[in-house]
Order: sequence, then structure tokens, then C-alpha cells
Amino acid sequence: MGTMSDPTPQEVRSYIAHGLSCEHLEVEGDGRHFFATIVSMEFEGRSRVARHQRVYAALGDRMREQIHALSMKTLTPAEWQAQG
Repeated sequence: MGTMSDPTPQEVRSYIAHGLSCEHLEVEGDGRHFFATIVSMEFEGRSRVARHQRVYAALGDRMREQIHALSMKTLTPAEWQAQG
């Protein structure tokens, strides 16, 4: 059990935004499980695994405990537009 209180979706969003420049960033969650939609130019030419690693790197130590509860959809701006 960590001593940290559960982060809010807004906090998770700000952690990601702080470490990764995003075109679009949405985080939903209940304090334990989170779902993030992340659109970034930095994902261009990267595999899904590499994109996720990039997000984990942006989060750093802040979410070491909670990171397993983060699901994400990582998209480039072009992929995001194609989804329309």
C-alpha cells in the first residue's frame, strides 16, 4: 500500500502533459483505473509499445504504483483526424 493518495484524472492528465507535448489529451478515471486518449506528434513512426513507453517515461516516478491501472489510446495527429 502506497502512502500517496489516488491521483485524480486531472492530475494524471497534467503529469502526461508536463512530460509529453500533446495535440490532444483526455483522461478519464475513478482514481484507481484510468483511460487516456493521447495525441502527439512524438508518436510518429513509433510502434504502439514504443508510444506507451514514451508516455510512461513522461509520467516518470509519479505513477509507479498506479501505472498498471492506466489504459491508453496513443495516436498521431493524422490517425486522430482519420478517426474523425
